[in-house]
Amino acid sequence: MYFDWTMLLMIPGLLLGLWAQFRVKNAFHEYSQVSTRSGLTAEQVCHMLVGSAKNGAVQIGRIAGNLTDHYDPGSNVLRLSDSVYGSSSVAAVGVAAHECGHALQQHGGYLPLKVRSAIVPVVNIGSHLYFPIFFAGILFSWQPLMHVGIFCFALTLLFSLVTLPVELDASRRALGLLSSCNVMDQWELEGVRKVLNAAALTYVASAVSSALQLFRLLLIARSRED
Repeated sequence: MYFDWTMLLMIPGLLLGLWAQFRVKNAFHEYSQVSTRSGLTAEQVCHMLVGSAKNGAVQIGRIAGNLTDHYDPGSNVLRLSDSVYGSSSVAAVGVAAHECGHALQQHGGYLPLKVRSAIVPVVNIGSHLYFPIFFAGILFSWQPLMHVGIFCFALTLLFSLVTLPVELDASRRALGLLSSCNVMDQWELEGVRKVLNAAALTYVASAVSSALQLFRLLLIARSRED
């Protein structure tokens, strides 16, 4: 039986990803049990935050699922998940404020967000095509095809690296907004920080996994040159 030792390179990224998911679930669960003293729901807080930032054109919507919250810069709509929208928990308000941070990035022309939005279509294509292209290169022993596959996957790593500052900056803005609007006290803000820091770890794990996979593809391609 053939054993591909390069698969071992993926283990650190896999373990980090599992740890990140555990941290997120644990932090969100812990602080979803803690209600804010203001009693304001995540949806109400969103209206306050985007209004205070003079970005009232942002629409607040609802989307099915759990932690499916996101901001759509194309339509300028901030969508909150079922578990967040009507909740007044520290975790829910923190997640909602994070998405408000993305809305502020859009409003202020934050460059990394523009770059991420611009490369999404290309990254989506590359992430789906890299493996069949790379595998075809191996099958036909054609190095240029393998290199094209590697380039397609490299776009995924680029997306992960661009995403990191976007997400970290959104969390920073979220904490700043919540503090300046006096929506939360310091203890509640600390809870939000823990939830958002746990979420940030998932993006770090994604970048590490992508980097390791790219390194693995490069090793495989180089071994085929010998």
